[in-house]
Amino acid sequence: MSKVFLCKADELAPGEMKRVPNEEVGDICVYNLEGTFYATADLCTHATASLAEGDIDDDLITCPVHWGQFHIPSGKAVTFPCERDLRTYRVELEGDEVYADLSAEAEEAASDDSSPI
Repeated sequence: MSKVFLCKADELAPGEMKRVPNEEVGDICVYNLEGTFYATADLCTHATASLAEGDIDDDLITCPVHWGQFHIPSGKAVTFPCERDLRTYRVELEGDEVYADLSAEAEEAASDDSSPI
């Protein structure tokens, strides 16, 4: 398992996100949605844009370049021009620290029956 530190839980208020540099997999975007943390690849699959510079609307992240959207918990591309899903990472809380397991996708993303909205 390749686990990396993302942030302290109190660094991100609900509805906030941030980019975390990572040499192994590229930048990671960590999100706080109503107190639940998620992590995805930070780079939009449509254009070279940091999703951490986009906007969160409920459980969707909007790319700041062409306004395509992804469902944060599953990584599913839901709005054109985004067509390829985001890589997701399983998030683990240890005390007040948030970690991503780089060897495992988020459970919702790995589930065949998850729906994007």
